Amino acid sequence: MRAFLREIVITLIVAAVIFGLLQATVQIPIVVGCSMEPSLEEGQRLLVNKAVYKFHEPERGDVIVFHPSHNPGDEYIKRIIGLPGESVEIKQGTVYIHKQDGNVLPLDELYIKEVPSRPFNGNTIPENEYFVLGDNRNNSNDSRNGWTVKREDIIGKAWLSIWPPSTWGLAPNYALP
Repeated sequence: MRAFLREIVITLIVAAVIFGLLQATVQIPIVVGCSMEPSLEEGQRLLVNKAVYKFHEPERGDVIVFHPSHNPGDEYIKRIIGLPGESVEIKQGTVYIHKQDGNVLPLDELYIKEVPSRPFNGNTIPENEYFVLGDNRNNSNDSRNGWTVKREDIIGKAWLSIWPPSTWGLAPNYALP
């Protein structure tokens, strides 16, 4: 009887540790809205890696889940376009990154639904903040509306698409220059 109780206690402890590790490292949000089309669809479920940015900084092209500072109760899913110290400009349907060293980098974005229809000229992105855009550029509430994402508001990086089965696979992160 003692051995049986010990096994139950050990099993419960192991289960609690595994549960705690999963809670600390992954999350499964549901895509709401069409702002990330065609890369992500309404109702799609993603596995988000909450630990990845403890080992390196967010990168341009990452699809992230975050709490927007203007609406902290919500979770948004967008793509990082601009990094701290840079500025973003959109003209004639092309996104340009104005880097700190003075270079201007046009982005070749094969993942967007259609080219942005309105121009944009942003300010320098503050330290520890990121400029994000939805892939459906003409139907997205994103950093063009005057806000950026603070580093501490980032929940994690989209890692896998897990639902529906037709979308199974790696999340649509792109390594952009």
